[in-house]
Amino acid sequence: MNKFFPLNLPQANLRIKEKDNDYYIFDIIRRKWLVLSPEEWVRQNFLHFLINHKGYLQTYIGVESGLKYNALQKRVDIVIYNKYKNPILLVECKAPQVNITQNVFDQVSRYNKKLNATFLCVSNGIQHYCWTFNAQQNEFVFLNDIPMFQEIAI
Repeated sequence: MNKFFPLNLPQANLRIKEKDNDYYIFDIIRRKWLVLSPEEWVRQNFLHFLINHKGYLQTYIGVESGLKYNALQKRVDIVIYNKYKNPILLVECKAPQVNITQNVFDQVSRYNKKLNATFLCVSNGIQHYCWTFNAQQNEFVFLNDIPMFQEIAI
């Protein structure tokens, strides 16, 4: 698998290096070099998309934030917080070759039972889905686009 798989995201200015026949990518949130896996490729491109094209502030972003679910330790790929440190958007990233299935939607929904973010998103870098829950009508509402930070940062 080509680690630099073309994605359905704007081109990002990513820092990549090769060392000992492995590629590494710099995570601007955690400020460290990570092994460049296909999922990490999507996560880093999606982070740059949120920051550079949707106005999300780095100080309000958590990456691979841990949570306990049914006594198991899990990690949420990307969590966006508001100024009150409440989660407002959860993003689950998959490798480009992973299809976005009901299992992926269920995974991020399970995580959200603990975090209660208003918006949820899944992406494999090719397909992106974002939705919210309309409590008045008791239904999920899929959005046409990922919202801008100022639209959801209440």
